[in-house]
Amino acid sequence: MPIKEKRNAWQQALNLAEQTPESRNRYVDFLRAVSIIIVICGHWLVVAFYIKDGEILLPDILSISPWTQWLTWALQVMPIFFIVGGFSNSISWQSTQRRGEGYKIWFAARLRRLISPVLPVLVIWIIIGIVANLFNADKSILQPASAFALLPAWFLVVYIVVVSLVPLVYRAWERFKIGSFWMLMAAAILVDIAVFLLGWKAFGWVNYIFVWVAVHQLGVAWQAQSMGDARQRLFWAIGGIAALIALVNFGPYPISMVSVQGEEISNTLPPNLTMLSLGIFQGGLLLSLEKPIRKWLDNLKVWAATVLINGIIMTLFLWHVTVLVLVTGLALALGGIGLGIAPGTGTWWLTRPIWILTLGVVLLTLVPIFVRYERLRKIENPSPTQTWRLLLGAFLFCYGLASLTLNGITAENMLGIRFVEMALPFIGAVIANLDVLPFVKRSK
Repeated sequence: MPIKEKRNAWQQALNLAEQTPESRNRYVDFLRAVSIIIVICGHWLVVAFYIKDGEILLPDILSISPWTQWLTWALQVMPIFFIVGGFSNSISWQSTQRRGEGYKIWFAARLRRLISPVLPVLVIWIIIGIVANLFNADKSILQPASAFALLPAWFLVVYIVVVSLVPLVYRAWERFKIGSFWMLMAAAILVDIAVFLLGWKAFGWVNYIFVWVAVHQLGVAWQAQSMGDARQRLFWAIGGIAALIALVNFGPYPISMVSVQGEEISNTLPPNLTMLSLGIFQGGLLLSLEKPIRKWLDNLKVWAATVLINGIIMTLFLWHVTVLVLVTGLALALGGIGLGIAPGTGTWWLTRPIWILTLGVVLLTLVPIFVRYERLRKIENPSPTQTWRLLLGAFLFCYGLASLTLNGITAENMLGIRFVEMALPFIGAVIANLDVLPFVKRSK
């Protein structure tokens, strides 16, 4: 990013920071900003591209250095995103109801913000896939590389499903309060019993709903000021960490809170009780620190930095793994520069700051190009799209994206890519009637 653009971006962030109303809970934005930085650095560390005897290998540091699996208890921050989402969605849905608007307008606006930044990423990977096919690139490398590059979109798939359920989730909160969380937790426990005791492995995918909606419900409770004071929130954290330790030590669950190559059981694919326990632990701990950090965020420069990151957060999130793949590809083209150091060695760890700094510089150069797709113009007086179109569009978008994140983009056909799965997100945006220019125009 050029120096002039950096200065302009910082000045804009300062201006927005000065205009922030006192009623805004700045801690929500702070947690979101810090979490995205942790996610980016974590992904840049976990996959350790490595050349050995002329062959490119794609191991992960978690399997090479098992001690790093314990770090995932702090670095797996997906629960924080859902807690923050629960807080934000709760406020947004309440505002929608006060204005007399319905689910159609609310969900369409949410979909538009979530879908638009993804489409240019897919366009770039369509181009990469077709060009790679023309030059007969090694698909055994492109397939996992592309699947990993689109990994951030997996979160969006799950999050869109949860967002689509917000009216039901909030209605459950209004009726049962924190009991709605415990009911979801009980359902998640029953699913894990079915998976691990009865052997119904496929049934475990249901916990994408129960686990993440339960964690989302903690954010709803936070917004409703039902999590108690700092001391009570610490009790939540203690309960969560105690449950997590017990599950890992006495249950069938592995240590790592992210998937590890070669391990039969993953705590995230699909999520299980360890992820719910982690969410309770992280949520309780971080919310217990809310008061002092909110006071710290009154500092204009600190708050402006938070505003700046939140203003480009989707761009950073969606492009950071693609940057990793492209920089690695460039290193390979230059004779494997920097890729000959064995992962997990002292030299490898000492060079990680240089690696992360290099990737960070490249990522920031992409921000001015693609940030426009998350800063969409506001639609004045939007006409509601039928609910069935919104839900069908969201389903097609999520199905196509999920398939790509699980299987990569490569296929045995003339184009060399999964063109049906690649097309589904765009088709979904058209059906949902979303204005996400320049890719899809909203019909009049």
